[in-house]
Amino acid sequence: MEKVSIGVIGGSGLYQMEGLEEIERKQIPTPFGLPSDDIVIGRLKDKKIAFLPRHKKGHCIMPAEVNSRANIHALKSLGVERIIGVSAVGSLKEEIKPLDIVIPDQLFDRTKATRQHTFFGDGAVGHIGFADPYCPQLSKLLFDMGKKLGYFIRQGGTYICIEGPQFSTRAESNIYRQWGCDIIGMTNLPEAKLAREAEICYATIALVTDYDVWHEEEEDVTIEMVINNLMKNVEHAKNIIKGVIPQLIDTRQCLCATALKNGIITKPELIPQNTKDKLRLLMGEYL
Repeated sequence: MEKVSIGVIGGSGLYQMEGLEEIERKQIPTPFGLPSDDIVIGRLKDKKIAFLPRHKKGHCIMPAEVNSRANIHALKSLGVERIIGVSAVGSLKEEIKPLDIVIPDQLFDRTKATRQHTFFGDGAVGHIGFADPYCPQLSKLLFDMGKKLGYFIRQGGTYICIEGPQFSTRAESNIYRQWGCDIIGMTNLPEAKLAREAEICYATIALVTDYDVWHEEEEDVTIEMVINNLMKNVEHAKNIIKGVIPQLIDTRQCLCATALKNGIITKPELIPQNTKDKLRLLMGEYL
């Protein structure tokens, strides 16, 4: 089977990618359970891509319920080396307006421990560098394409990931602003952490839908507002993805590709066999 090196994880409002040819759907079981949905594999601009709706088509899965370990493992099993995520976010800065697009470069974690945020455990201990959680090379390509297409797009910014499914309180929203965060969402963690452990490049197209609840002169965020603004912007995300895919070369020069090198602390002979079996696809060369 031809290698599928590019993955797209669609967030709220992005449940399919038009323009794919030679389409096939695959249900891919993993040692961590089933992914959010069947993975749609097709050809776009002469490259094979895999598309996965994060919340399942029809939006049936809450942010905290997304099985990110299965999602990342399934994409890795296809040969995916780069993942472009699409996420709806709120703005925490006056200058970042609804319908803008942000390509974040930093993450701040406010999720709960109930989310499975690592492939390690069960007798295998490892630590990876996560200082720069988004792939800088992939992020720059997304930003440059957005600029080329004439969109209101910003490069860089801190995405604070909250647990949800509730939106923030007014006090929380104002605290996040004081912390220097730029946008707020519910899904980039643990997705980015797991992608890094799988040595997959990860970048996000963040679609700004609202001002959260801190802005005194704007309407508080509602689901109707999120969906309405998201649907206006989701075509822009698709166009950025379609424009960037032909530019992706096979050789990666970023640190994402070797993130696990020297990262596994446990001696291989001490790792239980069933744990090795679960991790073999992700880190077999290091075991």
